[in-house]
Amino acid sequence: MTKHTLAWAVDKLARRHKVVIASVVHTSGSVPGKVGARLAIADSVDGFHGTIGGAGLELRVIDRCKEILADYNEPYGEVQTFGLNKSAKGYEVQPLDSLCGGRVTVSIEMIVPPPHILMMGGGHCANSLAKAITSLNWHHSVTDSRREYCDSAAFPNASELIPLSVTDFLNNETFDSIKRFSDVLLLGHDWSEDQERLLGLLKLCQNNNSALDGIEFPRIGVIGSRSKWQAFSKAAEGQGIKSELLDQVICPIGINIGAESPEEIAIAVTAQILSLSKGVSPEDKNWRESI
Repeated sequence: MTKHTLAWAVDKLARRHKVVIASVVHTSGSVPGKVGARLAIADSVDGFHGTIGGAGLELRVIDRCKEILADYNEPYGEVQTFGLNKSAKGYEVQPLDSLCGGRVTVSIEMIVPPPHILMMGGGHCANSLAKAITSLNWHHSVTDSRREYCDSAAFPNASELIPLSVTDFLNNETFDSIKRFSDVLLLGHDWSEDQERLLGLLKLCQNNNSALDGIEFPRIGVIGSRSKWQAFSKAAEGQGIKSELLDQVICPIGINIGAESPEEIAIAVTAQILSLSKGVSPEDKNWRESI
């Protein structure tokens, strides 16, 4: 059962759901669930997987798991001890309306999926980004219309390598499938390919009344100049893309650190994605207080 529950949790993390796992870590007396019993619950997913013994204990823990999913966006954990009797005493024990009489200690841990970045274009910047992303234990994938720029020799740690034309890539993706990525970076060698990618992704997002927030739909970033973005914006508006959606696209990508080389750009971009995924502004002068 534990193996299947953990596999369920890993699958939900791969689909970019937050997951809370509750595990029985200690028991005494008569209890419904033994040490090692687990259940898992994920955000935006109905139901749960596994069991820690059922009855009132399980209901109380499931409710707490749901509260954690709603209240936290960072990894979080706690340990609670439950007395399976309504008269159970002790400052560390939560009494339950039960006749079992034992005690159960449950570890509750929320796991947040790391960023998974799709790089559209496998050139110099993508190569430098792949190294930076890997060093952070994040995931990255690559798509390029040029097969030689999208292979395991160039990107040995990529989760997915997708050597397809822009049209074929867009035809193969759906609103649900593209959400396996937290961020999509347009790094193509050809501006017309990047424009086609951008328009296709924005239409997919707009048609589903979504937002480029990394949760409902991947954040989108474009490498390029102000004039390039103006041309892209004009093309998007010409195809009915709403201005409020366009405003959510990040162009140019990366926080302003004066980056010029591919390696410097990789630092600027990964820093920006880190700040967005954690909901922290690079302009916040109080960040040192949290270290």
